[in-house]
Amino acid sequence: MAHSLATAAAASFSPAAARRQVTNVFSSRSSVSFQSHRMTSVSIRSRPSSLRLKICCSAKQETIDKVCSIVKEQLALPDGTALSGESKFAELGADSLDTVEIVMGLEEAFNITVDETSAQDIATVQDAADLIEKLVLEKAA
Repeated sequence: MAHSLATAAAASFSPAAARRQVTNVFSSRSSVSFQSHRMTSVSIRSRPSSLRLKICCSAKQETIDKVCSIVKEQLALPDGTALSGESKFAELGADSLDTVEIVMGLEEAFNITVDETSAQDIATVQDAADLIEKLVLEKAA
């Protein structure tokens, strides 16, 4: 199939048509090269895209509330500060050390262990609550 595409492209080279053909035929390949009578060498390269599938499931409201209270305590936020699942730690003034302390507080409160990779993915109260529920379920299994 690669040979027939290269032969067809060599006979009459149309950049737009070649792009369509190469994209359709070689979508899983990283590099394609062929000859044409107008150009000595044409090389088309595609960059692998990092596809991330993120499955979202909402944590229980009681988990979110508990995370909110731990965040308020760790960041010493005033009592009137409203937090929700969408509250971002950075917007609340948390730096990297504060985030580590929040994670440590969550680990202690929920009796879980959060690995470093998962901890780096936590940006909001909802992220933390979802991760906690996932880890609690895994621990129970």
